[in-house]
Amino acid sequence: QGPLVESGGGLVQAGGSLRLSCAASGRSFSSYTMAWFRQVPGKEREFVATISSNGGSTLYRESVKGRFTISRDNAKNAVYLQMNSLKPEDTAVYYCAADSRGHLLLTKRYEYYYWGQGTQVTVSS
Repeated sequence: QGPLVESGGGLVQAGGSLRLSCAASGRSFSSYTMAWFRQVPGKEREFVATISSNGGSTLYRESVKGRFTISRDNAKNAVYLQMNSLKPEDTAVYYCAADSRGHLLLTKRYEYYYWGQGTQVTVSS
């Protein structure tokens, strides 16, 4: 799996929406489990959502259930995070992550080998 590049971050008012994208290079994308994490300064990077290699299974942290949706397009080597009803507490740098164990839904930072550089999401109140 090659580099991961996130995009789509920005400034949005509370209640608004953003769609993050993560573009991956490499021919093995469709066999990787993908995830989104987020981090605020001074805190640990935390799991947000993950999706299995074929897109058939997903898992979310409790605080984003019903508001965020993770999806992927293996033909485009891309994974997305649709974020609706955003709250100020969603403000963070959002990171895309990948791991070759595509049949597993992984939620721990140390379980992911590949990482993007992150994209800032700021939600104003």
